[in-house]
Amino acid sequence: MAWMTYVSHWFEQDDWYEGLQRATMSQVRQVGLLAAGCQPWNKDVCAANGDRFAYCATLAIYIYQLDHRYNEFKLHAIMSEHKKTITAISWCPHNPDLFASSSTDNLVIIWNVAEQKVIAKLDNIKETPACLGWCWNTHDAVAFVSQKGPLLIWTISGPDSGVSVHKEAHSFASDICIFRWHTQKKGKVAFGHIDGSISIFQPGSKNQKHVLRPDSLEGTDEEDPVTALEWDPLSTDYLLVANLHFGIRLLDSESLYCITTFNLPSAAVSVQCLAWVPSAPGMFITGDSQVGVLRIWNVSRTTPIDNFKLKKTGFHCFHVVNSPPKKKFSVQSPNKNHYISSTSEAVPPPNLTQNQAFSLPPGHVVCCFLDGGVGLYDMGAKKWDFLRELHGKNGIFYIAWSHKDSKRIATCSGDGFCIIRTVDGKLLHKYKHPAAVFGCDWSQNNKDMIATGCEDKNIRVFYVATSSNQPLKVFSGHTARVFHVKWSPLREGILCSGSDDGSVRIWDYTQDACVSTLNGHTAPVRGLMWNTEIPYLLISGSWDYTIKVWDTRGGVCLDTVYDHGADVYGLTCHPSRPFTMASCSRDSTVRLWSLIPLITPLQINILADRSWDEVIGNTDNAIRQDCPPLLCGKVSRDIKQEVEKLTCNPRAKKLRLFSECLSPPGGSDNLWNLVSVIKGQDDSLLPQNYCKGMMHLKHLIKFRTSEAQELTTIKMSKFGGGVGAPTKEKKLKEAAEIHLRLGQIQRYCELMVELGEWDKALSVAPGVSVKYWRKLMQRRADQLIQEDKDDVIPYCIATGDVKKLVNFFVSRGQLKEALLVAQAACEGNMQNAHVSTPKGASNSDDIHKEDFNELLHKVINELAEWYFQDGQAVLAACCHLAVDDIELAMAYLIRGNELELAVSVGTVLGEPAAPAMHYALQLLATKCMMIPMCFPSVVYRNLAADLLLMTPGSEVHLVKLCAFYPGCIEEINDLHKKCNLPPAEECTQLAETARADGNVFETIKYYLLSQEPEKALPIGIDFVKGCISNSNWTLDTVYPVLDLMSYIRTEKLLLHTCTEARNELLILCGYIGALLAIRRQYQSIVPSLYEYTSQLLKRRVVSVPLKIEHLSEELDAWRACTQSTKQSSEDSPYTPPSDSQRTVYETLLKRLKEEPLKGITGLDYVTGSNLPSHSDIHISCLTGLKIQGPVYFLEDGKSTISLNDALMWAKVNPFSPLGTGIRLNPF
Repeated sequence: MAWMTYVSHWFEQDDWYEGLQRATMSQVRQVGLLAAGCQPWNKDVCAANGDRFAYCATLAIYIYQLDHRYNEFKLHAIMSEHKKTITAISWCPHNPDLFASSSTDNLVIIWNVAEQKVIAKLDNIKETPACLGWCWNTHDAVAFVSQKGPLLIWTISGPDSGVSVHKEAHSFASDICIFRWHTQKKGKVAFGHIDGSISIFQPGSKNQKHVLRPDSLEGTDEEDPVTALEWDPLSTDYLLVANLHFGIRLLDSESLYCITTFNLPSAAVSVQCLAWVPSAPGMFITGDSQVGVLRIWNVSRTTPIDNFKLKKTGFHCFHVVNSPPKKKFSVQSPNKNHYISSTSEAVPPPNLTQNQAFSLPPGHVVCCFLDGGVGLYDMGAKKWDFLRELHGKNGIFYIAWSHKDSKRIATCSGDGFCIIRTVDGKLLHKYKHPAAVFGCDWSQNNKDMIATGCEDKNIRVFYVATSSNQPLKVFSGHTARVFHVKWSPLREGILCSGSDDGSVRIWDYTQDACVSTLNGHTAPVRGLMWNTEIPYLLISGSWDYTIKVWDTRGGVCLDTVYDHGADVYGLTCHPSRPFTMASCSRDSTVRLWSLIPLITPLQINILADRSWDEVIGNTDNAIRQDCPPLLCGKVSRDIKQEVEKLTCNPRAKKLRLFSECLSPPGGSDNLWNLVSVIKGQDDSLLPQNYCKGMMHLKHLIKFRTSEAQELTTIKMSKFGGGVGAPTKEKKLKEAAEIHLRLGQIQRYCELMVELGEWDKALSVAPGVSVKYWRKLMQRRADQLIQEDKDDVIPYCIATGDVKKLVNFFVSRGQLKEALLVAQAACEGNMQNAHVSTPKGASNSDDIHKEDFNELLHKVINELAEWYFQDGQAVLAACCHLAVDDIELAMAYLIRGNELELAVSVGTVLGEPAAPAMHYALQLLATKCMMIPMCFPSVVYRNLAADLLLMTPGSEVHLVKLCAFYPGCIEEINDLHKKCNLPPAEECTQLAETARADGNVFETIKYYLLSQEPEKALPIGIDFVKGCISNSNWTLDTVYPVLDLMSYIRTEKLLLHTCTEARNELLILCGYIGALLAIRRQYQSIVPSLYEYTSQLLKRRVVSVPLKIEHLSEELDAWRACTQSTKQSSEDSPYTPPSDSQRTVYETLLKRLKEEPLKGITGLDYVTGSNLPSHSDIHISCLTGLKIQGPVYFLEDGKSTISLNDALMWAKVNPFSPLGTGIRLNPF
């Protein structure tokens, strides 16, 4: 580790070591997200605007956004600023990027969805906002109201910013349920009340308070809450209202008259929510409160047009998405009609069937149910786009990850189910219990065994490897509900349970019996914890405010802790300090405890250097009643193994390790660090947190000065208009009948088409000719595609128009459907469309098969890219394996950084996968040879060598491994021997010989392997500078030399004597990296690499044949020639490249050549790339934008880039974007 000293000098006393430690600590990656359900407590908790919709959990708002390319809604962001229950959300009608939310901590927040941040807060409200809505008459005001009122209006910006009280909307006689602003009439607002009445306020008109109660309530004190109210979007006066019991009414707010009372199927049905359908004038939908029945209505009828049972549980709220997902096949809008109100155009046109008159256009409803379920329902297609099923409306009490199978997770709920799922959401088991399930625990010794604690006082053990939903065993004995269960981590088959009867019971699964009852608590038992080292030690926490420690061998309470001031809920053990315990309580404290006094004899044995048998034992011996405490867990076994590996002073190491194991995290590390300093340990080996504690005085000034310097430098188409006048329709029909009788069948068919009666036209079209019938079928298919209807499928299949059908499915994002049709066509299951055979073609079937195969691969590529850009590289690879494209499958695994999987698959697949597998092996070896803080390490050194030796022709890569390894000369020569390379001492002579022969590459290679690797730098750099000074140089000429030089040991590269060579190496690697990035289509990092190179040229004193103006010219040419016209907009129209830019870009392409490895080009996407950040916000130092997905910390521990960008950067330029000379290792 002495080489780290040079690094700290390079950073001029910046604490590089600490920064690198921080960087390497950030290893947690988000690879999946199961969104919470919608809360069932408050009313306005879902909203939509344009191509986004949102719903509220208790403390977070989930935002979904339409992916137009694949026509699906994806989770875009999670807004989680509220600390207490969210009460309402409202989307800004004027700006789709803004929405407002309120919560029970009397807080209103304005969010910017695009930037995923808070832009305004109002936190001085006296009462909780129960309902909230943007004011339609102004762009920057939000209104909110508590249950009692008054209506408050918050003007967010401008000269009138602040909160004002509505002049009239106050002093209500009944609590407010909901309010809605009119979308057209300025300032008009309606309130719904608990007593079933409506209040209406309108500037310049008489205000109406508590009017229009249902007739059945007049003159009574009964309540019938208004569950929903919505203004008619096509009227200034009509208001649609739903009362919980009375039902639905259409009211005239001016005349205070009930226009229509709508009839529900039975008196037992109650409406929970309603909404107008913007794309269908006069139509609205309602959701029932008891069962999830969606009803479709038209204001011209008092009964529902249609009813769909979507779910067993009732609706809580819903919202119609105003803009249905956009299709690549656009729908031609009909002529715009001017409507007076929804009722004015609601009467169906004559002679149309009910379904024709009231069919719904494409549209989506965001549905939230009382059990928390959330779905997006397509009304036109009558199907779910997605539906998230959840536990039930009762809370989830416990969640447990399987100890042995990381794919399985269990949850327990008040609905009586213990549900076993995989991490991707697949349901494995639903274990039904007779009452609520409060706790569960997976066995640590049997991966398929799980125990549950139930309100019915019993413990059940289930075996998940079978299909049975019945328990293997049921343990009875508790006299009150069982709240928690815990398997012993050290004793197979031993289980404990805590109950509201105040007891803890120990069960032996093998004996089918309770072997011990621990009595002592005087209230329900909640927390349970087995010690992970002493097999008989059990700790329990109770509502009696105490924690008890038990010796389960004799049922003895060893100690009782009384320090908590309220119920003790949870207990947990420190993962690496098994005798440090934490507890949490309703007294709002988390407390740490040390259990060491309970095992004093064991500690003495360690201090006295007794044999291992007196410190560590097996479980069978340790649970004997007469046996002193023995350690039996993993932590102690690991310590023993580590100590036994040592040859130098193992006792000191043993004492330190056991001290850290047995002591709480409160100073023991600091103590041992000071001991090490006194014993003469090199300062560079001190851990990062050394300066946070008590330092040795010789370090105090140095570290504090460095800290002060760091602190001072931180900078941080409308429907419903009819099909024409009845007289015209009648005349057309009469004309058609005449043409038919005259034998003019084609004219008859055309008139039937004009009337919309396609079935009649198609049924007689063969009477004209089969060719005419086929053309008519194709016209019908084209129309149905324009209308985005599934009815197009049989028409395309009947006419053999496979390409049209496949493109239709692709345009809707139904890639799997497209794939199915394309494959069916390839297998000859589709009739070929009638086309003329090209001249010279001997077999038209072969031509069709070739076309179908091309179509199939097009769909496969689209589907693979969809998976890949969604962060699912493995599924993308599966797509290509499905069509035997092994090379592309391997490429997608590598681009998704699934290197281990790529090697495994490549080994089995053999020769076709060999090139990509060898590349994956090289990347894995790079990962092993550069694991931070682990070198010098024989394990990783040998692992990297073994990986490279699996690759044929791996000499150059083995040279890189040996050149980069920073061990002592003995270790280096051992590694040379393993890699079949000469010892370091001989390499100097071999380098001199190669230099005399004029062999530059061999000279560099052997100098890097010698004890003076810095001698390689000027030779290699001069060679590269000479090449790029020549106008005909290519990337493949200079890259191998630069790549080899980049593996010089870091401590040598950072020597002061190498400053100039280091700077030139960084600049050349940056420039060549930019060219490589262009060749590999890493568009996201190309500008950053050019900027990186330009900045180094500006700031470093170098002599390289590169000019900043030349770099800028190349970058501009690349941008101009690769810019897509599809990405242009009115603000930034497409500008074609100039002739000079074309010339520069063509010269660039000649230098680059083609990437030798198939499919490796294109952006990298690791798992979780598109998952939203929940709270931590990291900004990329390359782009200045918020990072979506996994974050990679650079060596200063502060600067970040996305993991995707880090992977691509490291593949083309090994050195950090910070220009320090430190290599990246994001693999």
